[in-house]
Amino acid sequence: MDLLDACARLPRPVVVITRLRLDAALYDPAPARPSGTVGRPRQKGTRQPTLAARLQDPQTAWQTLTVRWYGGTARAIEVATATAVWYHSGLPPVALRWVLVRDPAGDFAPQALLCTDLTVRAPQIVEWFVLRWQLEVTFHEARAHLGMETQRQWSDLAIQRTTPALLGLFSLVTLLAHELLHGHGLPVRQAAWYTKSLPTFVDALALVRRELWAVPVFSLSAQATDLIEIPRSRWDRVTDALAYVA
Repeated sequence: MDLLDACARLPRPVVVITRLRLDAALYDPAPARPSGTVGRPRQKGTRQPTLAARLQDPQTAWQTLTVRWYGGTARAIEVATATAVWYHSGLPPVALRWVLVRDPAGDFAPQALLCTDLTVRAPQIVEWFVLRWQLEVTFHEARAHLGMETQRQWSDLAIQRTTPALLGLFSLVTLLAHELLHGHGLPVRQAAWYTKSLPTFVDALALVRRELWAVPVFSLSAQATDLIEIPRSRWDRVTDALAYVA
């Protein structure tokens, strides 16, 4: 709640969309304060039913929507939405729009989302929330292949420098791979225990590594006896293997 309040109070507010507890304490906005009133202003109005109670209430108004879903598919869902103030003693009150989501087919459990911009409509909130999967995959692959969050540093300033730099490197590798392909498809490496239909960041990283290693940036050996010739096919196999594990 501190984070949501801080984002909403910025000169250019940052809109936050995240999950919301079904038992969160939601209230109406505080009523207008009459002039001449003494004491601290109210921070909240009348208590609203919990979202868990709304799920069970037959009077809850549900709307059927078709939204962009995970994997680029379209999915029919049912939503109920309204605005409220989320309040907890000792924390700043947060004005939000809540969205209850349930699946008519019953494939996933009902869940609640919140948005700190009260003007955003429910379909947009759901589709923005679905986009988080791409961000989570980006963070996972940046950690697995570029070492993000694994650097050994004691200084907060050092962490603040290296983490953005590694995310920038992730973008640089992606852009280089896109440029190298010239509109062609990126080769996809698979294994017997792991199949995939689309390339991932590790395929882009391997492509860029092979391209960089092919550039003659190292000096040749001074003596011919230092050279060992191997078949091109074997060299390609070695570089391909190293490109994926380096």
